[in-house]
Amino acid sequence: MSTENLPQSPEQPSRKPRVAVVFGGRSSEHGISVVTAGAVLAAVDRTKYEVLPIGITQDGRWALTADAPERMAISDRRTPSVEDLAESQEGGVVLPVDPANREVVYSEPGSVPKALGEVDVVFPVLHGPYGEDGTLQGLLELSGIPYVGSGVLASAVGQDKEYMKRVFTSFGLKVGPYLVIRPREWQRDESAARKKIIDFAGEHGWPLFVKPARAGSSIGITKVDDLSGLDEAIAEAQHHDPKILVEAALRGREIECGVLEFEDGPRASVPAEIPPPDAHAYYDFEAKYIDSTPGIVPAPLTPEETAEVRRLAVDAFEAASCEGLVRADFFLTEDGEFVINEINTMPGFTPISMYPQMWQATGVDYPELVDRLVQSALRRPTGLR
Repeated sequence: MSTENLPQSPEQPSRKPRVAVVFGGRSSEHGISVVTAGAVLAAVDRTKYEVLPIGITQDGRWALTADAPERMAISDRRTPSVEDLAESQEGGVVLPVDPANREVVYSEPGSVPKALGEVDVVFPVLHGPYGEDGTLQGLLELSGIPYVGSGVLASAVGQDKEYMKRVFTSFGLKVGPYLVIRPREWQRDESAARKKIIDFAGEHGWPLFVKPARAGSSIGITKVDDLSGLDEAIAEAQHHDPKILVEAALRGREIECGVLEFEDGPRASVPAEIPPPDAHAYYDFEAKYIDSTPGIVPAPLTPEETAEVRRLAVDAFEAASCEGLVRADFFLTEDGEFVINEINTMPGFTPISMYPQMWQATGVDYPELVDRLVQSALRRPTGLR
């Protein structure tokens, strides 16, 4: 039978890709994640993408939130929270666990669940544990939903500063002296664990930096100038992570470099320098986000130094099997050697953050940066790759 004369259904226009911006989370970096999400929401090209903002509260509930970037900024030295933005204090968003179904569902107690439509890509702007560390990436892999940024392994390596340093060392990248105290060491013999730190200080000198091993945004870090401040610094680090990292102070300049994945592979931005902040002992959380201590972009380096740090930043990206984006942080020591301190697989991403500033100076503005990251994620399949 011919279908030539039968009425034809009108061709459905193709919809714009839907981007779920997921932010907040259970880590101590919750507030900075909300600030980052506000910047991303403001920059997404709404003529090209549909946007679905999903916030994760500090107790782990996935909430449907207002699409209101103007409410997601630091105000009166206070960071915003998902709880302030949630459309309901009880409703929850559920991602699919079936790779054949990308439909997101919203439900409230006593109400019929509501389908929010399919999600084509997730832009996870979570910082710290339970988001940047491979946990969310694993969930998205199970769901079969593409996402911006590194996969499970690279995210986990990028979050755990001990294993990050071990990976870098194995690939020939130079790292500074460090010591790790694991929770069981502290529980088994606290005095022996403390003595390890004191012996480390005896070998490398004061000051030391005592850090949570799996945190970011300089939260929980203390610069310890002598033995009298050690116990308080340990307690502060353990408040954020039972595993702590102790680093020797390196004399030199702080240099950062951004890496972005293009169609032909990762490329490095022009580097930036973080000058010692006047009102802070080091480049801590308040210097970064509250007082917005400015970096120098581009860093005043020689052409040879600039080329070297850009090469090393891409090497670090590749060593940890990263995808999408990375900010690599280095020290340029007094003898002219670059020592890598760490990478961030989801770096601070507000317009005043160093990563976007470095790419702006390289010729990629903030909206284009967001677009490139989304397009990179859409090109990349989930699963083994």
